[in-house]
Amino acid sequence: MTAHVGRPARLLPALTVAMAAVLSLAACSSDATSVAEPPSATAQQPLPPDVSFDNPTQTPPTQSTDCDTSALRPTVLPEPRKMPDKSTMARIYDRGRLVVGTDLGSNPLSFRDPISGDVKGFDIDVAHWIAGAIFGDENLIEYRMLSNEDRVEALRNGSVDIVVKTMSINCDRLEKIDFSAPYYAASQQILAYRNSGISQPSDLAGKNVCATRASTSIARVQRAVPSAKYVTTGSWADCLVMMQQGQVDAITSDDTILAGIASQDPWVHVVGDSLGTENYGVGIPKGQDDFVRFINGVLAERKADGSWQRSYNRWLSLLGPGSPPPTTYRD
Repeated sequence: MTAHVGRPARLLPALTVAMAAVLSLAACSSDATSVAEPPSATAQQPLPPDVSFDNPTQTPPTQSTDCDTSALRPTVLPEPRKMPDKSTMARIYDRGRLVVGTDLGSNPLSFRDPISGDVKGFDIDVAHWIAGAIFGDENLIEYRMLSNEDRVEALRNGSVDIVVKTMSINCDRLEKIDFSAPYYAASQQILAYRNSGISQPSDLAGKNVCATRASTSIARVQRAVPSAKYVTTGSWADCLVMMQQGQVDAITSDDTILAGIASQDPWVHVVGDSLGTENYGVGIPKGQDDFVRFINGVLAERKADGSWQRSYNRWLSLLGPGSPPPTTYRD
């Protein structure tokens, strides 16, 4: 026991010298680095492609509805598979499928079900109704994915038969394409984080507000809150990512779209009074009045037989009670 205790005692002076040397080196190192700031690294958050920040050269689309936005009166619908000769519907029937422009990122309006792989949503139901009236089979559809800014051009160049993609009826678009009767009346609102302090449009003063290019949402924000700064992207998903990264403060769009975005992030919510309402219509190429009247007949039947209400209850009931928008017809 005595030898065992005495051994570390004999090593103590050497250990003390070694420890002193280590502390001396540490002190020197500390003195050498105390003058300079510690090294740091910063990373800039990536931006979506083609994002635009408050660019005055990119004027948001007009929302004017001062022109005649009434719908052509519906035709009496022929039986499925018996389209009138030389009609637009006969040409589509002979092809064997209805080509529909939409997207797959607008839950609950148009999206791909991750389990079944099927394309679903409120807008997709509208497309199914039209296909069913032509072919007697609602599934004879070819979907083509479009961005908001590509919708009008796709109709003008004939790459799609119709566009069913949250497309608001307004005068600017009516100069280039035709529309069906309204199938939904959307309310424009604001999406923000729950702790952001944004609860109404006036809270957007000086804030960055995101919307997609070729949407009509930014124009209303500019009128309501001139000091708000707008950011435009190619998709609503890009807006959500930018808000999650702190690059924008809020998103503005129609209640249907915002409800879908909110379902992807539990920390955001829809706030404030409506900034206005817009009627969604099926986009149709110019000069196809027979097809416009046919689609209007389909919509009228689906509103009357309860199909519209069932679709609303399935996809949009989270927005509260809903009913088909009123329609004004012209001959």
